[in-house]
Amino acid sequence: MEMRFSVFRYNPETDEAPRMQDYELRELRPDMMLLDALKLIRAQDETLAFRSSCGEGVCGSDGMNVNGRNMLACITPLAQLKSPVTIRPLSGLPVVRDLVVDLGNFWRQYREVQPWLVRHDPLPEVELRQSPEDRERLDGLYECILCACCSSACPSYWWNPNRFLGPAALLQASRFIEDSRDQATAERLDRLDDAYKLFRCHTIMNCADVCPKGLNPSRAIGQIRQRMLKQFI
Repeated sequence: MEMRFSVFRYNPETDEAPRMQDYELRELRPDMMLLDALKLIRAQDETLAFRSSCGEGVCGSDGMNVNGRNMLACITPLAQLKSPVTIRPLSGLPVVRDLVVDLGNFWRQYREVQPWLVRHDPLPEVELRQSPEDRERLDGLYECILCACCSSACPSYWWNPNRFLGPAALLQASRFIEDSRDQATAERLDRLDDAYKLFRCHTIMNCADVCPKGLNPSRAIGQIRQRMLKQFI
């Protein structure tokens, strides 16, 4: 199996402007993933930069835009891609080099929602128990791997990257707002009561469309809005 690839290249230290560079690979197997192809390309051209780690769709480090759609290279079968395959970095994020983007702002927003349990009561010496029904409310929220595919597919995030928290961070906010063990729901909602942090989501649904885990950040954002409405009425 032969395939052609057009890969975004840009080294800010040496290049005046980004460019697309063509590669061709032969003797590919249909069971190979896009990450396998990128490693073969890098064997030809060791200057190509991209992130990868686990190779199993768990770490979220190899998110990129492939044929116009955000996805994880490690779980994207080559057999499902149309040649030539166009590979670009995630949209709306500063490019460090080639397919590597700067996630500094993304992680800042993640930290801003305080993605950990907050307890005001003294911690018990045993586990914090949770009913099966309360635990079920976290399904679709805790599975996020923070790959940034959703946020970089969101036009509101492109336009307001420093003010709108973005789908990934807001999904994490919802995960702890819905957690029955957390005791900071009111404070969390107060921090999100802002014209930009939460309400710049226009329910375009790009986030749900590209999530490699099948999650729906837009629905989680809607749940936060419902919680906020109940709190302030």
